[in-house]
Order: sequence, then C-alpha cells, then structure tokens
Amino acid sequence: MKSLSKLTTAAIMALVVFFATNLKAQTTPANAWRMGIGFDSGLPTGNLTFSSKLVLGGTIDLQYGVTNNFAVTLTSGADHFLSKINPVTNHVFDSFGVIPIKLGIKEFFAPNIYFGAQTGIAIEETDSGVGNTKFALVPALGYANSHWDISARYEYYSGQSDPYGFVALRIAYGFAL
Repeated sequence: MKSLSKLTTAAIMALVVFFATNLKAQTTPANAWRMGIGFDSGLPTGNLTFSSKLVLGGTIDLQYGVTNNFAVTLTSGADHFLSKINPVTNHVFDSFGVIPIKLGIKEFFAPNIYFGAQTGIAIEETDSGVGNTKFALVPALGYANSHWDISARYEYYSGQSDPYGFVALRIAYGFAL
C-alpha cells in the first residue's frame, strides 16, 4: 500500500508541474513526426487482481500528424506485472510481463486534450519464456503540450479464455523528429 501512496503522490506532483508550466498549446502538426518516451504505472484488472498488485513499464511512441488535430501512432514497450504472495502456498506468484505492439489514433478535440485509441497484439513473457499472444484494445484520454504527454488509459488483453488488463497512467517526454 505504501508504494501505491508514493505512486499517487508522484502522479499528482507530475500533474501539478505539467499544468503549472506556461507552454504553447500543442495539437499535432500536419505532416510532422514526433516521438515520445514514456513511463507507465497502473493497477491490474480482471483475472490479474488475484496474482498481481502493480504494473510498471515503459513505452516508445511514434506519432505522425495527418492533420493539425489528428495523428496516427505506433507504440511498443514492455509492462511488468509485480506479483502478490499466493495465500495457499505462501510463495510469490510467478512474475510475467507483456510486450505490446499497437497501432492507433489520437484526436485532439480541445487545445492540448486528446482521445486516443489503439489496437494490436501483446506478447506475454513469463519466467519460463514466451507465453501467449493476446489481442490488445486500448482507449485513452490525455493531455499533451510541446514536450509532455500525460494520459490515462485502460489496456485490455483477450485470448486463450484468459482476459485481463490494467488501468494505467503514462507520463512521456515527446520531441519532433
């Protein structure tokens, strides 16, 4: 619970910094490429709530502005699910991670505020090697300016009769290419 409190405090501090700075409004310039490098943190949902307590990860996002308010994205990275202690065996559950590869869109519907949607695959990485490949579906709502992008999203994975997901906060530093 302490790590969740620290995570919440860090997220609130980041929000204050982002909204307190006086930066130019950012949509997505047409015909321009941008890259973002981000940190993700979240809470598991679905079947993962039994064995996992926290999700930490990193992403690289490539974005191309189709118009001044609409962009297409390609995102990949890695998310690691931190395991809980199994109450039956009193040992920690096996840890695992996911490597997502997603295509998506960003639509700026107000200055600096966007809706995002992504879909793709997620490859499970377990202690014993590569696991299943899941279908990924990811809606997001975010704030972006000329350098920072902060978003909240729900990442949902389905396949092999074992759906799960997580709610996450992503903080990324972006730059023009």
